[in-house]
Amino acid sequence: MLNVSSPVVVRSLLDRFGLRARKSLGQNFLIDGNIINKIVDAAEVEEDDVVVEIGPGLGALTAVLATRAKKVLAVEIDRGLVLALAEALSGTDRVEVICRDALKTDFDELVREKTGGACGRGGKPYKLVGNLPYYITSPLLLHLFLKRFNLSRMVAMVQQEVAARLTAQPGTKDYGALTVAVNYFTQPAFLFRVPRTVFYPAPAVDSAVVRFEMLKKPPVTVREEGLFFKVVRASFGQRRKTLLNSLSGAGLGLTREDCLVVLNNAGIDFNRRGETLDLHEFARVTEAMPPGSSREDVF
Repeated sequence: MLNVSSPVVVRSLLDRFGLRARKSLGQNFLIDGNIINKIVDAAEVEEDDVVVEIGPGLGALTAVLATRAKKVLAVEIDRGLVLALAEALSGTDRVEVICRDALKTDFDELVREKTGGACGRGGKPYKLVGNLPYYITSPLLLHLFLKRFNLSRMVAMVQQEVAARLTAQPGTKDYGALTVAVNYFTQPAFLFRVPRTVFYPAPAVDSAVVRFEMLKKPPVTVREEGLFFKVVRASFGQRRKTLLNSLSGAGLGLTREDCLVVLNNAGIDFNRRGETLDLHEFARVTEAMPPGSSREDVF
């Protein structure tokens, strides 16, 4: 395998295949071996693990994962990179590169197919690691969470400001609907910052690595998951508004008076703002909603 954590090797490989990092796909290649090892350590990859990697790029992280995992399924959308990736990873039989759009991938089915049913849907849980493209980070995370894939742990590198949102506490400026969704499905932890200087080419912003421990069931129980997330979205719709104003104008089919009753029954002060509520309080508001409240698909 090539040492693609070296900027010289990265430039040479790109030139050989006539490639350039595509800004439209958020392509910035990690070239720091210490950071790569820290990411793999955070995933706690063991010799019998199957690992899905999203956005392998030229395989710097993939190569290290392959030294520890039983099998690595590297999902890459760029067909040009797939050829270069195959050369960079030549010499190992633990990696399979799949050219596919991660946003449209059923990862359980993919893993089940590639492991003969040992992992994935109906089998053993697997792990996911990735340097997530900035332009699809939020929709990709929601895809992974809402589909309830059979994951045990995720370790993702994301834009630093997104990492702050994913791990924020109620009442802070970074806390939002995405934060609530993350805490509904996982136990997140901000691990460490990754400076922009360890990428080729260097992006305009710093990154950070976040670990997600997947929960077998959410920490709160709600009768309608779709309604729960609609309440959450509505509460953050206009951050300066009180909950009463946010909910009564959110298409929930409730009048202002109805919302007063809901918040009173939930034990929530109607003058509070959405960003001050924690996961359990959002669940209480949802459960206080009357039968027939507007339903929508989750997110």
